[in-house]
Amino acid sequence: MKLDGSITDVPGIKVGHADNPHALTGCTVILCEEGAVAGVDQHGGAPGTRETDLLRPMHLVEKAHAVLLSGGSAFGLDAAGGVMRYLEENGIGVDTGVVRVPIVPAAILFDLDLGESAVRPDSEMGYQACLNASMLPVRQGNAGAGMGARVGTMLGIEWAVKSGIGCASIDLGEGVVLGAIFAVNAFGDVIDPETNQILAGARLKNEKTAGMKQTDYFANTLEIMRSQAGKENFKYFSSKNTVVGVLATNVELNVEQVNKLAQTAQDGLARVIRPAHTMFDGDTIFALSIGNIQLDANIVQAFAAEVAASAILNAVRYAEPAGGLPAASKFLDVR
Repeated sequence: MKLDGSITDVPGIKVGHADNPHALTGCTVILCEEGAVAGVDQHGGAPGTRETDLLRPMHLVEKAHAVLLSGGSAFGLDAAGGVMRYLEENGIGVDTGVVRVPIVPAAILFDLDLGESAVRPDSEMGYQACLNASMLPVRQGNAGAGMGARVGTMLGIEWAVKSGIGCASIDLGEGVVLGAIFAVNAFGDVIDPETNQILAGARLKNEKTAGMKQTDYFANTLEIMRSQAGKENFKYFSSKNTVVGVLATNVELNVEQVNKLAQTAQDGLARVIRPAHTMFDGDTIFALSIGNIQLDANIVQAFAAEVAASAILNAVRYAEPAGGLPAASKFLDVR
């Protein structure tokens, strides 16, 4: 199922990018200024997050006011401070009786090895992303948190493929909308589930690729890993990856249900990235319920994997070459 659309198709959701195309880094804010019941699911062994414990069941605060996705590795978490400043200036946050405290969960990806490592998203960039936020369709590919994203890093970043940020949405009828946005910076290869072909991933160490067929261009990360079974001296060249994303719906969900929505979305990640959820990935997905439409939670959860997978595929389909890396458009009119 190939889905287009945008997470901003969900009423009440705004998205803004801020980025540095020269340094190849940036951040993306998903604003839900009225507050949204929020959940999170984190797979993989290398996460970088903020305010995730708060979103799980059995905690006091149930609603978030924004989610930040950022490059810059752990440094990029600073951008959440700018989002908090913007929301506080607009009177948005939990009323503590003293000040309003905005709830801004965040997750980062590692893009310091592409572009300029000394330039990272900071508070000012987070604030600018909020100023840029709108309900318009989201710019995809080399933008925001996807500006420095790449996939297929097993043989080293110089043999990876440029990725980016992607969106998708699905109209389930009767006004029900489910949308997703993902910044894709995976260790593994991105696979087209309809053809089982690699769209973007680790490339063969061969500079003479002119005229090469798509099926002969990629190294196939899973097959390389299989070939190393029983060998003790094999070296992985990259442990700095993650896929971060947000799902949003206008279906009214409670905390348990929205956390389950985030969890089921991980199935979409595993459907189109091979391997997924490795110790080299941080794979963190947030989910937001911002509406009051009544619907069995199982129905919207059933489509979480579909919309997540489509957003991930769009992240590589819309990516442009950058930082010396080619993009998926080398072989296909993938858009």
